[in-house]
Amino acid sequence: MPTFFIDAFIFLAKLFCAMEYFPVFLDLKQRRCLLVGGGDVATRKGRLLAKAGAVLRVVAPEVSAELRDLVAQQQGELRECEYQSSDLDHCVLVVAATDDEALNAQVSADAKARNLPVNVVDSPALCTYITPAIIDRSPLVIAVSSGGDAPVLARLIRAKLETLIPANYGKLAQLASRWRDRVKARFSDTEGRRRFWEKILQGPAAELTLNGQTDAAETLMAEEIQCDDVTITRGEVYLVGGGPGDPELLTLRALRLMQQADVVLYDRLVSDAVMELVRRDAERIYVGKRRSEHSMEQDNINQLLVDLALQGKRVLRLKGGDPFIFGRGGEEIELLAQHQVPFQVVPGITAASGCAAYAGIPLTHRDYAQSVRFVTGHLKSDNANLQWPELAMPGQTLVFYMGLVGLRDICETLVSHGRAATTPVALVEKGTTPQQRVLVADLASIADLVDAQEVHAPTLVIVGEVVLLHRQLHWFNPSP
Repeated sequence: MPTFFIDAFIFLAKLFCAMEYFPVFLDLKQRRCLLVGGGDVATRKGRLLAKAGAVLRVVAPEVSAELRDLVAQQQGELRECEYQSSDLDHCVLVVAATDDEALNAQVSADAKARNLPVNVVDSPALCTYITPAIIDRSPLVIAVSSGGDAPVLARLIRAKLETLIPANYGKLAQLASRWRDRVKARFSDTEGRRRFWEKILQGPAAELTLNGQTDAAETLMAEEIQCDDVTITRGEVYLVGGGPGDPELLTLRALRLMQQADVVLYDRLVSDAVMELVRRDAERIYVGKRRSEHSMEQDNINQLLVDLALQGKRVLRLKGGDPFIFGRGGEEIELLAQHQVPFQVVPGITAASGCAAYAGIPLTHRDYAQSVRFVTGHLKSDNANLQWPELAMPGQTLVFYMGLVGLRDICETLVSHGRAATTPVALVEKGTTPQQRVLVADLASIADLVDAQEVHAPTLVIVGEVVLLHRQLHWFNPSP
């Protein structure tokens, strides 16, 4: 054999044998585990062992109150004395968590002599196993390890996974467990079972479970298992709020649904950064609107949602801000409900909250405003038929959505109904994004200031004394 191939074989062998630790999940329920140490580190280890159902035997001269409680809850043993090798008797697992290096080394040596798995905190060389960073969605458990070389990195990866994996994935695993035998009986071949579970775990039954609707999920499972066709045939609509622009303001559920949708209907106010997080191969349909310029009429959007769902597709209706605050979300799901199309609504951070926070303007404040009102700059008929006498009352904050075009009329009308012309006003342009700009004046002068600038939607207008706090509290300073 040529030397080149020998060298390549040795390289590949090293590459595939480079795993420092073999990942194993141990069943510790009702099994005795020795924990040497009684301080904060030992207490953290005790929590993990107790969560796994272990019976704790804790040995240390001094033991924290929390660790004492854990021992009592698990009906374990507490030995407030110095460690002895006999403490290992009848144990299946050992943890040394003291600040005495010599003692830790002794515990490790004694455990290895008995072929007991042992972990010494922060001393990989003394360990026969290490504790990974854990994402617990029991019975689904995910472990992340760096082999002890970079524990902080492992924890950071764990944090990222925590945001991507919903808490109710444990319930989804339980659903699969309850139906496992029936599915096995229904589909005799492995391929059929695989296709069925792919359909279930990506379809409405999974969504019902993740939303806590376990009874409805069970009913749907009973229907699905009788179907001969194991392809996904039942569609669903996700009405999701995309927030005011910053993708980091998305909810965890919004991100999950964005990643699994087959087709996306999105608005003009959904930022490019948010759209980047949508599933790459999803079909994208732009249905945005500008004033007097609609790429698709609202009735057509409503019907398209129904049609796509009835085709068996998972449809993401992605809106800027929150779909139930001036987002026409209610109109869209009314038609879905009439056609019995499954849907779910995921709220988003509305522009008022997001833009005000990024501009450093609290919408309520004990010294300035005891209430806040969200107001549309134009109604369905495009006439701002508002209760102006109420809006002109002092002691409240007004937030106008879609108020750029009618800004001068809004200000003049408020003043004519009694609101002081010196009332502070802020216009937030492209709030929460790197292009954010805040213009501050008062009711008498804000329209002239905006006319002198090149201002583009989306904008938000905030009226009230709380605007005075912008100069002091602004914190978000995007680069020009």
